[in-house]
Formats: sequence, structure tokens, C-alpha cells
Amino acid sequence: MKIQPLHDRVIVERLAETETVKGGIIIPDTAKEKPQQGIVKAVGPGKMGKDGQVMNLTVKEGDKVLFGKYSGTDVKIDDNEYLIMREDDILGIIKD
Repeated sequence: MKIQPLHDRVIVERLAETETVKGGIIIPDTAKEKPQQGIVKAVGPGKMGKDGQVMNLTVKEGDKVLFGKYSGTDVKIDDNEYLIMREDDILGIIKD
């Protein structure tokens, strides 16, 4: 990755949304919602605490995460689309 997020920010790549639902109906691209799951591609060094100590982030590169529908900022890096968000915007880590 050519970009390093600052402080408590993380870079997430959205997971591809499936094109069919359980009933077998194919959903057109215009009606699809953006997926709320992704893979963490890069993490910042951590958040600065009130005492001046840097607190490490809970998420790490490669984690599969769940985030809010309107979380983060969309960015395009080397023809790939990513989200940059604070760790606080991540709702949970998905365990497989």
C-alpha cells in the first residue's frame, strides 16, 4: 500500500456484494447497496491518549470488519477504491 493512514485511521477495501439474493433474483447494479463489510488494508500508528501515550489500534491489517453504512471517506488509489475511516467507525471484527 502506497499510503499510510495517520493516528487512529484505517484503510478498508469493501468486499464485493453478491449479485443474487436467497430467492435467486438478480439485482441490477443501480439497485445494489454498498456492502458494509471490508478487509483492513492499512492501519495508523494509534490514537494519542490524554496522557500523551499512543494507544495501539484493536484492528490490524487483514481483519474482516463490519462498519456503518455511511462511515468513512471514499478514496481511489491506483485504480482501486478504498474507504478511510477512524477505528471508532468500525462496528466489529468478523470472525470466520
